[in-house]
This record gives sequence, C-alpha cells and structure tokens, in this order.
Amino acid sequence: MTRLLATLAIAVLASAPLAAQPARAPAPEAAMPPAALQAPYEPQLLRLSEIIGALHYLRTLCQGPEEGAWRREMQALLDAEAAGGERRERLVQAFNRGYGGFEQTHRTCTPAARVATRRYVTEARRIVADLTSRYGN
Repeated sequence: MTRLLATLAIAVLASAPLAAQPARAPAPEAAMPPAALQAPYEPQLLRLSEIIGALHYLRTLCQGPEEGAWRREMQALLDAEAAGGERRERLVQAFNRGYGGFEQTHRTCTPAARVATRRYVTEARRIVADLTSRYGN
C-alpha cells in the first residue's frame, strides 16, 4: 500500500498545477457489500479510481504529455489493492464511470475540460495525501 500511494502521489503531484477553484463534491457511492467495508479507505479508493478514469479521458482529449499514464496508474492500483473479485470490479466500474462521464459531454478539449482536469488533479492530490498520512507506513 505504501509503495502504491507513493507512486500515485508522484503521478498526481507531477501531473498539473493546482487549480484556483475548489474541486466538486464527490458523488455518493452506492451501498457497498460488507466485504468492501474491511478496508477503511475503500470510499477514497473508489473516488480516486473515478478521478483517474476522468483524467485518463481528459488527458487523451487535451493531448496531455503523459498519454496512457492514468491507465497505467489505475492498473497499478488494481494490482496492489484488488487482484480479483468484487473489489476489483467496483474499482474498474468507478474508473469507467469517471471516463464515461466526460466522454458523454466533451468531444473536444475546451477551457471547461482543462478546468475539470485541474480540479480533478487537486482532488486526487488531496485523497492521496490523506491516504498516505493515515494508512502509509
């Protein structure tokens, strides 16, 4: 977990400048089965997965320098946290929800897409910092 968080922290911190505006409030998650409640950081991982999905689409759309980097970060998260089963499926669904949400509304790179990218990077930084401070070694 510590190594994964360090990798995600580096990726998030190096990806974009801070946004001047606050990030939007996270969407409420569907009811999680009891197995998911074993990890106290499960809601944060789901939100982070959703953000990574959105960033993957937005960076592809806006031709970010790290094409494919967000997909690789998601794969690293899956490898470290959910080798298989329901938990992996929930994380993948969150990634796809983030990707699909922007795919439906943005066809070209617009100023709004760039603002969304900055906001998501800011939120991801906050989540990674929180996870690292609470659960990192």
